[in-house]
Amino acid sequence: MNAADPQSRVLSGMRPTGQLHLGHYHGVLKNWLTLQHEYECFFFVADWHALTTHYDETSLIQEHALDMVIDWLAVGINPGQATLFVQSRVPEHAELHLLLSMMTPQSWLERVPTYKDQQEKLKERDLATYGFLGYPLLQSADILAYRAGLVPVAADQEAHLEITREVARRFNHIYGREPGFEQNAEQAINKMGRKQAKLYRSLRKSYQEAGDLEALETARALLREQQNITLGDQERLQGYLEGTGKVILPEPLALLAPQEKLLGLDGQKMSKSRGNDIALRDDTDTIANKIKRMPTDPARIRRTDPGEPEKCPVWSFHKVYSDEKQQAWVCDGCRTASIGCLECKAPVIEAIEEEIAPIRLRAEELQANPDEVSNILAEGCERAGDEAGETLREVREAMGLGWR
Repeated sequence: MNAADPQSRVLSGMRPTGQLHLGHYHGVLKNWLTLQHEYECFFFVADWHALTTHYDETSLIQEHALDMVIDWLAVGINPGQATLFVQSRVPEHAELHLLLSMMTPQSWLERVPTYKDQQEKLKERDLATYGFLGYPLLQSADILAYRAGLVPVAADQEAHLEITREVARRFNHIYGREPGFEQNAEQAINKMGRKQAKLYRSLRKSYQEAGDLEALETARALLREQQNITLGDQERLQGYLEGTGKVILPEPLALLAPQEKLLGLDGQKMSKSRGNDIALRDDTDTIANKIKRMPTDPARIRRTDPGEPEKCPVWSFHKVYSDEKQQAWVCDGCRTASIGCLECKAPVIEAIEEEIAPIRLRAEELQANPDEVSNILAEGCERAGDEAGETLREVREAMGLGWR
């Protein structure tokens, strides 16, 4: 991996919840399908994170994890393009979490917005645990173990990444000043070749003396193009450029995900626990029955009563599945009572079945061949372990733990 380029790698994960539904598909998986063609992607089963809130309910974790990965594969996540792995099968996550915990102030964890929010939402659970307090740092370790520069998040979750940036910044500040740093950096510059070295020095001077941000970006791009220097030298020269030490753990950036959310059958967030979901493996009859039973605008008591689409949960499905012409038909028909609710629902049923049918078929094939899924995860875990291992070697060395 080129750690001098923080925009080259994406990391994202999901807690193992079992079979997925259309909310997951439109909220997360469709974005993953796009990202896997544009970046080096690592997608993981966050089974340790499941323990932070449900440490006393572990009997179904493995089953739920496999079901979830089957659905990832069924929608088109390609293990040839993205690395799929299980968090707990890459022990480097735990080691990095431990090492980062040694230098992370407790107050940083206590002020994470979700810490008190989740305790309030899940107040029926005993969440006064070390693991729950430290889960944001475990998330940071997940990201930093792969030196992933981009993390897909919704706009309202962007603040959650800030602690990871702070942890990376603090780590680099404390441990990035290797002995002989400036001498090593100057030697690395000379390896670039005379012309490139001269350009790097000029850009570094422009940034450090005049604050020229354009020079900074040009210099970063120059480092990304270098073939004559090692990864360590690239990281060293990035730190030298920015006036810090060696950048061991790059600060990740938020990759804002497209906001195409699909609400549940009752107009609330789609969730299996609420019973308002359409699963990616639901059969034709189940889909039709669920949609037909959906509540509609309460003003439409009789077939002849006009309604308002914005007050009807079915409208959120039309916004995802219908084109402008069909949406106009729905709006006009509902407001004039020229169509009934079942007529309005019919094209939604047809569109969802068309979307889910190939996913359901592929999932059935994977269910019948569990070894295929296990092999994909085994290969992904090995690849993830190799990448995380490289990071941990540098982290240990920087922290004085590079025993030989």
